[in-house]
Amino acid sequence: MANIKTTEEIQAMREGGVLLSNALQAAVDAAKPGVTMKQLDDIARGVIEAGGGTPSFLGYGSKSRPFPATVCISRNEEVVHGLGNREIVLNEGDIVGLDIGCWYKGLCTDMAVTVPIGSITKERATLLRVTYDSMMAGVDAAVVGNTVMDIAGAVEDTVPNGYGIVESLVGHGVGHQVHEAPNVPNFRGKHFPKAPLIDGMCIAIEPMVTTGTHDVETADDEWTIVTVDGSDAAHFEVTVAILPDGPEILTPVPKVRGVTA
Repeated sequence: MANIKTTEEIQAMREGGVLLSNALQAAVDAAKPGVTMKQLDDIARGVIEAGGGTPSFLGYGSKSRPFPATVCISRNEEVVHGLGNREIVLNEGDIVGLDIGCWYKGLCTDMAVTVPIGSITKERATLLRVTYDSMMAGVDAAVVGNTVMDIAGAVEDTVPNGYGIVESLVGHGVGHQVHEAPNVPNFRGKHFPKAPLIDGMCIAIEPMVTTGTHDVETADDEWTIVTVDGSDAAHFEVTVAILPDGPEILTPVPKVRGVTA
């Protein structure tokens, strides 16, 4: 099965995950009022390439419309897939999603965090915490013998009423490709197969939560996904290896003020 990784491959993903986390931490540390999205993208790309990796998002997609940046950078009502090469200045009070992936020794890892820019409202701070906590609940459920629906249920049960869980975007297998089987949803759905979690699987768990409804649409740039109702959105993601002694996060979560630090 393509989504099962050998011990050696998981070790390569572990090393690549540390490199990717370092790149994301550098971008997180630089994410302050007055900084542009492109500056953050350049910082992250520099760390990846200096460490012997290759950005996996840069050039991803069709030949006619490849993704033009190393990092997907999404602000406020933008959920995911925001173009990281935009010369958009970040403002005090924004929340900004940073989604990043890289190839290292032939294997791919993927991760994301949403960070506060300066001082943010209590409502936005709570959204970040809710989304992070739901991701970690999903990680805890990622054990051999469970199914992806156990992850989905753990995420869903952690998100309080009043928030929206984006349903049209899901987590996924990762490693040999940027996106592999199985899909890893963030909510229970009868139409999803109950794919078993097997020793050696590597998956990206990535809840996307809004302060409004779950409805999203694609912006005019044909990449950025935004909330239909204009509500705020947050996104957290880790690459996880399913192992006999429990799940291992291969992409260490960066220190995010008010969330993980």
